[in-house]
Amino acid sequence: MSKFVAILLAVFAVVSEAYSPLTPKKATFDFKKATAGAFAAATLASNIALAPPAQAIDTSIAFGPTTTIVAKTEVREGIYGDYTVDVQEQKYDDAESKFKSKGETKSKKGKYTALLAVLIMGSFIVPMAQYFWYVRDDDSSDKFFAEKVPEPPAKKKGWFN
Repeated sequence: MSKFVAILLAVFAVVSEAYSPLTPKKATFDFKKATAGAFAAATLASNIALAPPAQAIDTSIAFGPTTTIVAKTEVREGIYGDYTVDVQEQKYDDAESKFKSKGETKSKKGKYTALLAVLIMGSFIVPMAQYFWYVRDDDSSDKFFAEKVPEPPAKKKGWFN
């Protein structure tokens, strides 16, 4: 079987080298390219056909047992009927406080208030400074305000105007 596959791939490689979507004016056959293609196809075919089959792996060794041990189950009543629940050991947090003390918080309040004030003021001042830096050499507003504004036409005296 493997010899047949190798021969079939070699013939396919030789034939595929001769085909071109553009028709050449003169039919050419490059023997070196065809030989190299046939050799590559035969090598791939022999590696695929003669490779040993893969061995099955026992996954229970790598991942442990697949059964779960449940300590206790209870039957409880719900709106739609009875159901069973796996009761597991409850683990509670310790009630120890992780917050800083009131005195430590109060002593550092001024530092954080100053930092917040600097950040808020900076968020207003920096964009304004950037804008004025970009338009410092622009004289379009001077030209606009230097133009003479024409007087509006006088209103007509009438019933609806």
